[in-house]
Amino acid sequence: MESSGPEIEHVGDDPFKTRCALLISILAMVLAIASLGGGNAAKEATMHNILAANAYNFYQAKNVRQTEYKIAADDFEARLKSGKPGADEKAFLEKKLGDYRKNIERYESEPETGEGKKELLARGKMHEHERDDALQRDPWFDFAEALLQIAIVLTSVAIITDRRPLFLVSLALGVGGISCTLNGFFLFV
Repeated sequence: MESSGPEIEHVGDDPFKTRCALLISILAMVLAIASLGGGNAAKEATMHNILAANAYNFYQAKNVRQTEYKIAADDFEARLKSGKPGADEKAFLEKKLGDYRKNIERYESEPETGEGKKELLARGKMHEHERDDALQRDPWFDFAEALLQIAIVLTSVAIITDRRPLFLVSLALGVGGISCTLNGFFLFV
């Protein structure tokens, strides 16, 4: 039986085309991983930026409250030193002054809740560090995606044109893309 159309060649019949197809498969898999890594890095950077801003805003709110207590405590102290308050007022002012001083200390550091100014500042710095780390990773995934996509296209062209030098160029770009992907996850460089 004669076929009326062009004969279809199977990739498995030609070792060069088989290698190209295998390379495309590997590059596509790494491209998917790089894309996922880049998306996650961008989300992490945004999330940690928000968490750092929240910690610093909470720090500022604590600082304002602490300052208000300091002003009130200073006022009570001045009233006590003036010698004018009566016995009842003096007892009230001394009690309030003690309470205010405790609040001032509590706002400065509150290790049991992690919501003192000292702890909030440390939390904000930790989130900044995490954000900066994610921002360092993100461009590597972008580079990887570009290199891998170009390598896939060149490998496809190599299959169609049967040009072995294109395969070597795409292989080199693929290795670069894989390296960038690994660096995006582990930050070797």
